[in-house]
Amino acid sequence: MKGRNYLLILLLVAISITALTGCSKSTASGQDIFEKVEEQGYIIMGLDDTFAPMGFRDNDGNLVGFDIDLAREVFKRIGFEVKFQPIDWSMKETELNSGNIDLIWNGYSITEERMKKVNFTEPYLKNRQIIITLADSDINSKADLKDKKVAVQNGSSTLDAIYKEPDIVETFQGGEPVLFDTNHEALMDLEAGRVDAVVSDEVLARYYISQKNPDDYKILDEDFGEEEYGIGVRKSDKELLDLLNSTLDEMRKDGSYEAIYEKWFGESN
Repeated sequence: MKGRNYLLILLLVAISITALTGCSKSTASGQDIFEKVEEQGYIIMGLDDTFAPMGFRDNDGNLVGFDIDLAREVFKRIGFEVKFQPIDWSMKETELNSGNIDLIWNGYSITEERMKKVNFTEPYLKNRQIIITLADSDINSKADLKDKKVAVQNGSSTLDAIYKEPDIVETFQGGEPVLFDTNHEALMDLEAGRVDAVVSDEVLARYYISQKNPDDYKILDEDFGEEEYGIGVRKSDKELLDLLNSTLDEMRKDGSYEAIYEKWFGESN
């Protein structure tokens, strides 16, 4: 019996050591990831692969977009391969802080709430939260959203933005927005008449509309506020944050940022 107990204790100790070793390798331990990334030669970028034109799949299933091109150029200069990992956008900070991804970069809006969970680079792109309806809709202002079905992507900064105006949200049908996993699904439901309006990032909505028949849609003059996009990293990843900021600054100065911007947006930033 004593022999069995001894073996059981040894087994439990081995399991504990394995668990501790796994934790020490995890980026959730609070240590800067840079050395690990430098050793392995690649970094994992989390994204929503339906967020055109920032990061999405083309007709052949390839990942393309403004943020994809920008990330490839940034990490080419830093000397890392970048691996793109599609994630559940509503779980993005959890994916980052558990070590499943190394950064969040895909039209990731800088908000006070998110700044409590991650560190952001300096902003690299401006954006607005706009209201989209079909062209023949009688919705022409926020006040007209009363008793209407208003669609928003779950876990998005858009959701945070509309709840900064609770008096407006309370007037929506059901007293809350209709939540979708992706903006693409929300816009498809708008086209099908299952929702009356969509609130979304302007860069995504205008790109989506440009790929359809723009005359079928209406963008209201009123919006739910302006914001800026940044790259999110763990609080402990100071060296990575500094490198991202300095590389983006370098690209702005040498014109390569502008070239990528014009490729996707067709006008000077």
